[in-house]
Parts: sequence; structure tokens; C-alpha cells
Amino acid sequence: MVKEIERAGLPVVHICTVVPISLTVGANRIVPAIAIPYPLGNPELPREEEKALRRRLVEKALRALETPVDGQHVFED
Repeated sequence: MVKEIERAGLPVVHICTVVPISLTVGANRIVPAIAIPYPLGNPELPREEEKALRRRLVEKALRALETPVDGQHVFED
């Protein structure tokens, strides 16, 4: 699905917990998530720390959307 959306001209970021799967399916912009049960957060953190963690992930994904890529790229940090 990701490849088809990009082929239509819309950049896509795949936020995932298992990067090798994203690479296998051909996603071009890959942002690693936190963990399988909670990909975009960590409920064991204090509220403000979790909010900051989520914000960093979303900001990383937005930066990935703005970044031109030629082929697959994993946005670690």
C-alpha cells in the first residue's frame, strides 16, 4: 500500500516496530517505533515524559516526510 501511495505522488512515512518487515515491503521512509504493544509511546513513563517521547516520534516522521529520498531510508535520529 505504501508504495502505491508514493507512486501516486504522496510521500508516506511508515512508523513501525519491526524495521526489516518495512524494508521487505518496500517502504521508502521508515521511522522505527518504540515497542510492539505500544509503538508510539511507553505507558510506564510519567505523563510528561511519554508526551515528549510521542512528540519526538511525530516530529521525526514529519522531518522524514520533508526529506527527499531515492530508495529506502531508515530515519534513526
